[in-house]
Amino acid sequence: MTQKIAVLGTGKIGEALLSGMIRAGWSPSDLLVTARRPERAEELRSRHGVTAVTNAEAAKTADTLILAVKPQDMAALLGELAPHVPADRLVVSAAAGIPTAFIEERLVQGVPVVRVMPNTPVLVDEGMSVISAGTHAAEAHLVRTEEIFQPVGKTLRVPESQQDAATALSGSGPAYFYYLVEAMTDAGILLGLPRDKAHDLIVQAAVGASVMLRDSGEHPVKLREAVTSPAGTTISAIRELERHGVRAALIAALEAARDRSRELASGGNG
Repeated sequence: MTQKIAVLGTGKIGEALLSGMIRAGWSPSDLLVTARRPERAEELRSRHGVTAVTNAEAAKTADTLILAVKPQDMAALLGELAPHVPADRLVVSAAAGIPTAFIEERLVQGVPVVRVMPNTPVLVDEGMSVISAGTHAAEAHLVRTEEIFQPVGKTLRVPESQQDAATALSGSGPAYFYYLVEAMTDAGILLGLPRDKAHDLIVQAAVGASVMLRDSGEHPVKLREAVTSPAGTTISAIRELERHGVRAALIAALEAARDRSRELASGGNG
């Protein structure tokens, strides 16, 4: 039987999911979208051939609801959906920091809820989507969620208790690499390179290193040692990174991100 999927609050991440599902073989006629602005809904309809509906219509019609709104908008959305969501709907939340219990408490008893933390590389089909089951979600619901998110990258299941750590490493992770590239580009300029050339050198080094990490099966220490010859340039740079406590700073930064994720999940503001 054909399954209908609705993406509620279709921003950049939601649209990336739509595009990925269509490329993976879903029929646009089985995909529903909601958007706050009518012109955005029309844009999605004309670009992808999907059907734009209201949130209530999506809840009544779709077999799977993907909640892709901002975390601060989740409570209002659930209030709107609650009268229309039966217990056999799969509800997938892609809102950062929202526990499955928050959603389960606001919907009819027994609704299966799956929590997903995607990161922004889903926009280029290289994302990581971290998936956790709520109280009533079974294996079939996790498999269904993986089918939706796999076209835009990789998926990884973790217990929900590990979602805050996964958010710190993966959800926020791309920003750390951008920060590093920014700093290395500034260093390249200081060393006498034009900005565009410094940028190209660093980006390609990052891409190449990432592919080697992914495909070689080697531990990062071994890959680093292969570049680090005795008394050479690389070890001189590594010594300075260690002297300035870069490793310790990274660990502290990820702990701070983990703690902030916990704070947001418990209702912290700001």
